[in-house]
Amino acid sequence: MRIPFGMIVLVGAVAVAGCSQKGLRDIRKTGTGPDEFLVLPNKPLNEPADYSSLPEPTPGAGNIADPTPQADAVAALGGKPSALVPGQGVSSSDLALVSASSRYGVSPTVRQELAEEDAKFLKKKRITGRIRLFPVDRYEQIYAKQTLDPFETTEQFRRAGVATPSAPPPSGE
Repeated sequence: MRIPFGMIVLVGAVAVAGCSQKGLRDIRKTGTGPDEFLVLPNKPLNEPADYSSLPEPTPGAGNIADPTPQADAVAALGGKPSALVPGQGVSSSDLALVSASSRYGVSPTVRQELAEEDAKFLKKKRITGRIRLFPVDRYEQIYAKQTLDPFETTEQFRRAGVATPSAPPPSGE
């Protein structure tokens, strides 16, 4: 009995499609390991110029080599980490902005609520289309309706009279 050539090609295509690498666009959790975004590296240890100028050690207090991500981010963006309000993490020059943006209230559980809503959204979207013959970008498919077209958005702002920076043309033009 002879197997048709088309059947061999189809089986080969399905087999090769299963060997693709999804990379960072795979939005499913791959294991039970640690979250790499929660790991903060320590600052490098430096020898002080004068040991007599060091403060007295205090049990449980901070260390100059401890990570300070908020202050480091402020410094990286050109701000002054010394202007941070103790306990709030907001610079004194930005207090007006923070109060204006939180005038309708701030939910302390906003991250948890968004994570739960996104999990429900993903579960609903995954029900349709579990079987694929060829590798597809599931991230693009799932979040396609929530994606902004940057060129269309720029044109909307320009038509409204808002000054916008120049941008490269869309690819293909």
